[in-house]
Amino acid sequence: MPAAAAQREAGRFSEADRTHMAAALALAARGLGEVWPNPSVGCVIVSDGRVVGRGRTGKGGRPHGETEALRQAGEAARDATAYITLEPCNHHGKTPPCTEALMAAGIARAVIACEDPDPRVLGTGIARLRQAGIAVDVGLSAEAARGLNEGFFHRILDRRPMVTLKLATTLDGRIATKSGESRWITGEVARSWAHGLRAGHDAIMVGIGTALADDPELTCRLPGLEGRSPVRIVVDSRLRLPMTSRLVRSAGQVPTWIATLKGGCPGDRCRAFADCGVELIEVEPGAMGELPVRSLLEALAQRGLTRILVEGGAHLAASLFQARLVDRLEWFRAGRVLGGDALPAAVGFGQDLLAGSPLFERVAIRQAGEDVLESYRRAA
Repeated sequence: MPAAAAQREAGRFSEADRTHMAAALALAARGLGEVWPNPSVGCVIVSDGRVVGRGRTGKGGRPHGETEALRQAGEAARDATAYITLEPCNHHGKTPPCTEALMAAGIARAVIACEDPDPRVLGTGIARLRQAGIAVDVGLSAEAARGLNEGFFHRILDRRPMVTLKLATTLDGRIATKSGESRWITGEVARSWAHGLRAGHDAIMVGIGTALADDPELTCRLPGLEGRSPVRIVVDSRLRLPMTSRLVRSAGQVPTWIATLKGGCPGDRCRAFADCGVELIEVEPGAMGELPVRSLLEALAQRGLTRILVEGGAHLAASLFQARLVDRLEWFRAGRVLGGDALPAAVGFGQDLLAGSPLFERVAIRQAGEDVLESYRRAA
């Protein structure tokens, strides 16, 4: 957080405020990957220094965090303070506005981390609470709240989901030997952490090369999180994915989408995929007949996705780098070296100069068993 912003926050909010907002953010983080198309919102209600209600956005976006916390609090919500990680909604959708629920409960004060970028809300929720006589303070842990719901902000403001590229490479950035052997470059701890990343995203996306080479399941197989497997997406412009692949055979259990070029799907093959439970997403070809990744991401955002984890391969990674569409990098590095004839994490994408190349800033580094995980964000 910039120093000036930190000073303003310190002057406006108490230590208790910061503690309760941190708890609300932790609640919200638990919903990432299962609340799309909605943001994940946490709410903590405090009366006379005692927490009387906690809530977060439920699976599929309902119930909202505020209504769940109010339900827990009951009559204790009257004259209490609500700590909310995102501006309460102020429009009628599938549920009534959270502003009305907060007002009806008799909340005396609302501490809100940041405004909701959705044009249907965008300041009106805050204004309505104030008009009702509720004291509203905005801006506590705003940066953390926006980062937590970065995918939702991207979908509203940029018309695309947030993209996290996960790489598992050697020290020299190679994902497989020259013969294609890649199992396993990283160790067991790194692989389990990668499954945790899957649970926190709405969808996993791979290119057709990875799907053909590995025949992956792309599910979350951590104990207790088996039900958190996200949507699986294969970028397959020529529909080469075999009907016998694990992805197609399990499409009835885990949502599976194939992104392909519009008009390039023979009717009988389309019907065969549909019969297996696979959804086809057709994208208009680009100028060179390719499948434009920006158009694909926009199509995925229209379907409500906010957070996509890209797990391979080198061509898909290069396309995303070239289009400046990678927002976060989760880079697992093993203590191995394979050399220049091994397969790179990203193929060439025409970057001749350092100036203008995709630039990232490292935000964390952690030991993952024998490997290292480096986390990056796209530099502003």
